[in-house]
Formats: sequence, C-alpha cells, structure tokens
Amino acid sequence: MYIPPKYRNSNLDEVRSFVQDNAFGILISKGLTFPLATHIPLEIDKDEDGSDILVGHVAKANPHWKTFETQSKVLAIFNGPHTYISSSWYQEEEVPTWNYIAVHIKGTLKVLPEEAVLASLHKLVNKYEKDSENPLNLNDLSPKTMRQIKGIVGFKITIEKIHAAYKLSQGREADHPKIMEELRKR
Repeated sequence: MYIPPKYRNSNLDEVRSFVQDNAFGILISKGLTFPLATHIPLEIDKDEDGSDILVGHVAKANPHWKTFETQSKVLAIFNGPHTYISSSWYQEEEVPTWNYIAVHIKGTLKVLPEEAVLASLHKLVNKYEKDSENPLNLNDLSPKTMRQIKGIVGFKITIEKIHAAYKLSQGREADHPKIMEELRKR
C-alpha cells in the first residue's frame, strides 16, 4: 500500500489496538486466476514465542481455504473510519479529499489443528460476549452444536509486515476546527 510519509503510522502499539478494535478484515491470497478474498474476523494475538499473529477461521464450504497450503503468503486488510472531506471547509482553495485509517498486514498463513482452533474460538467468543447480559460460553454448548467446529478451517498468520495509513487531514491543522464542525453535522 502506498502511504505518503506524513500519513504513515509506525506506532505498533497504536496499530495493534486499531486492529483489535476493527478486527473484521479482508483476507486476500493468490488464487488460480484471480486473487481470493474473504471477509472475516481476524484477531491479533501472540504466538508461543511472543510474536504477533493473526488468528481466524473460514468455513470449509469456502473454497478459499483450499489454497492455504500452496499459497501461504497472505494479505489482511483492516479498515477503520473514513469519510469525504470537502475542500469548501478549508481556509484556502484546494481539492477535496478522503480521510481514512487502513492497515495492511502481510504474513504467512498456517492451518491450525482442531484443538488450537477450539482455543481460538473460545478467545473470540469470550472477547465479544464479555459485555453481554447473559454471555455465551462455548463450554455450555451441547456436543451436537460443538461438532460444527468440523465445518471450519482455523489458521494463524505469522505477521511479517505491517503498513498503517492514518490519513486524517495532517498538514491542515488550521482547518481542523471547521472540519470537525462539519463532520459533527453528519
């Protein structure tokens, strides 16, 4: 991803936090004719050695997983807030633009064994159920329901490169009050 230097975010703690808060990403890998893309939750986690990884799963009905062994180099894309910025909000004439936050993570995917998939599902469900009035616990589900795990393929992605673009009207500090005022009207 092309990122002009003033929009590049190299603060890994901030980027990790962004990915945790915006975990619904797009997993992209090479297909036979065209790239393959699947929209799924991709949770940032730590591997046994303490390195950052992404963990996710896809349905076995999704043919994307069949490329995981032969095309293990993948790209995960995470989008955050974005919006059109009118140049009529600026003090000086300029073209309009788009503000956004986007993170691209490149890495190597490895299919997980069933017990690791189950552990990742527990983490995923616990993360999103923790604030529920009656949080679901996978341990409370029947064996029949839990057999559905056989219908997914879990994986981890060893993170090799992170590119984070935070294009948020940098260099237009004098225009920030007006930009914020206009955005609040939406």
